[in-house]
Amino acid sequence: MVSSSLKIVIPMAGYGARLRPISWSRPKQLIRMADKLVIDHLLDSFATIPGTSPAEFIFIVGYLGEKIEAYMHQAHPKLKVTYVQQPVMRGQSHAISLAREILGGPMLMVYADTLIETDYSFLTNETSGSITWVKAVPDPRRFGVAEIGTDGWVTHLVEKPQDVSNNLALVGGYYFKRSEVLLHAIDEQMQRNISLNGEFFLADAVNIMLEHGLKMRTQHVDTWLDAGTPDDVLSTSRYLLDHGHASPGETSRWENSTVIPPVYIHPAAVIFQSIIGPYVSVGSGCKIENSIVRDSIIEDNTVVNDLFLEHSLVGRDARISGKASNLVAGDNSIMSL
Repeated sequence: MVSSSLKIVIPMAGYGARLRPISWSRPKQLIRMADKLVIDHLLDSFATIPGTSPAEFIFIVGYLGEKIEAYMHQAHPKLKVTYVQQPVMRGQSHAISLAREILGGPMLMVYADTLIETDYSFLTNETSGSITWVKAVPDPRRFGVAEIGTDGWVTHLVEKPQDVSNNLALVGGYYFKRSEVLLHAIDEQMQRNISLNGEFFLADAVNIMLEHGLKMRTQHVDTWLDAGTPDDVLSTSRYLLDHGHASPGETSRWENSTVIPPVYIHPAAVIFQSIIGPYVSVGSGCKIENSIVRDSIIEDNTVVNDLFLEHSLVGRDARISGKASNLVAGDNSIMSL
């Protein structure tokens, strides 16, 4: 049975290389999707965590981690968050091992660029030693998968399987009833140097636990969203706009413009003589003029002039103008296309 001492561990020390140039200046958790930042949507996903006291978070941070801490202080000051530094990227198991002094008892771990829609309230009566969240996918070969025995328990986790006979993809969420047992397995993993390219992967630590008799089950999810690449961010933003995260209606700051829903346009953004949508997210302080924008995210305080913009990510404080374009532009960019 889960107790109020549940800790939620979120590794987020990576460089976000697949989201450059935006991730040069801030972690990918601070990128906008629809009406909120990635980290806000992630925190919202834990709303059903059981217990009488607020959940305790452990953020494993590294590159630009101070920006995550500053944002959390400003946007979520009441949440209890402990920050643990991972200065060298040595994998998920290594990241968790750095938090050993504050871990103990039940633990939930979710990857920072993964959004899964699941109801965690069942943890109140959970008796298994561990859970991994999974989703059936057509082709699991670029993911990890859970192998299930005839008794229904997980027998092994396989990274990037070579065939498609088992399609239960690991979505990046794990529950451990006793985090100290996981830490012992991580110690054994490191002693045996079970790693790949110098990184210690959590799946290998879990397999050691399974070797030692861990009872792990799967929990299926229908919705699994990602924020790891520009295409993923745009796809997830489209899903969110379709599911309750769009603007409620027109404002006086949409002048001589057509807005095609679903979109999210911050109340402090100005739209003038433009066509916006569908599937557009516009941040605070933006100004869009004489432009057509669709399937794009434009972040705070950016100006777009005389432009046809489609399937694009534009960072904060940018100035973009010119001809039709499909682009990913970082913060403070100035472009005349």
